[in-house]
Amino acid sequence: MKEFTWKVFCETGNIDTYLLYKELDHEITALSAVIPYEESLEEPPFH
Repeated sequence: MKEFTWKVFCETGNIDTYLLYKELDHEITALSAVIPYEESLEEPPFH
């Protein structure tokens, strides 16, 4: 989705599309920081 938004911005120069791209980029960055943290909270498997 992020790549598509960037492509549309490059073709149209629409500032709203650029702002959407930046919002998606921010959300993806935030999620990539949260996921490893959540995985570290999981209990280790019992053997």
